[in-house]
Amino acid sequence: MTDSTDQPPVLVTRPAPHVALVTLNRPAARNAVDAGLAAGLEQAVRETEGDRDIRAVVLTGAGDKAFCAGADLKAVAADGGRGLFRGTFGFAGITDAPRAKAWIAAVNGVALAGGLEIALSCDMIVAAAGASFGLPEVKRGLVAGAGGIYRLPRRLPRAVALELIATGDTLDAARAHALGLVNLLVPVDQLLDEALGLAGRIAANAPVAVRESLAIARQAGDLTDTELGALAREALARIRRTEDYREGPRAFVEKRAARWTGA
Repeated sequence: MTDSTDQPPVLVTRPAPHVALVTLNRPAARNAVDAGLAAGLEQAVRETEGDRDIRAVVLTGAGDKAFCAGADLKAVAADGGRGLFRGTFGFAGITDAPRAKAWIAAVNGVALAGGLEIALSCDMIVAAAGASFGLPEVKRGLVAGAGGIYRLPRRLPRAVALELIATGDTLDAARAHALGLVNLLVPVDQLLDEALGLAGRIAANAPVAVRESLAIARQAGDLTDTELGALAREALARIRRTEDYREGPRAFVEKRAARWTGA
């Protein structure tokens, strides 16, 4: 697949009920981030987060070489990288974007520099066997300032994360899986099926309960147990006011699949 002027840099499709697939669509440039891709990804985030029917999102890269190779250095050289950061949504329109739904990165090929930072901004990672991860910024006199230098130590053992950050070396998918960075390690031809399957298992659950649970779990490393306990009690109080709170036990008693409304 090659880049095409009649194809947008970011595609959004609905491959399964309640699941969106967002594809970085610059394969000839290894899905590197330019201003167009950043704007497109910001719009995809806004679209999927704002759609009540969508409960989980899979983010992947087109082609067979890369999930995303980071910032497009041609764009950086041309105009200093204007447009790569999208206000409060951060690098590529996603790294700091407020998101309530579950996001899964489906990584084929390389996820380097800003590409890894995009993957780290997701809740889960499914990787093809040949994928690799790295923050090579220090090799270019740069800093992985879009989340890499503080999110990677939260997802890997500290010593391993510091080594990767300081050396700029890459981590292969098998070791990334063994260390817990990657949720599922799969053959390349099963990557999207497995990622969409994971999204489907999430989407089958009560959407309000998933959102409330993720909102607290994402803060688990930053707050005390007392603070987290207070948030959990507040979340439970909100959930008790929903129809889904009543539907779950009702479906169990009636021995049928729950019909979630997200309300």
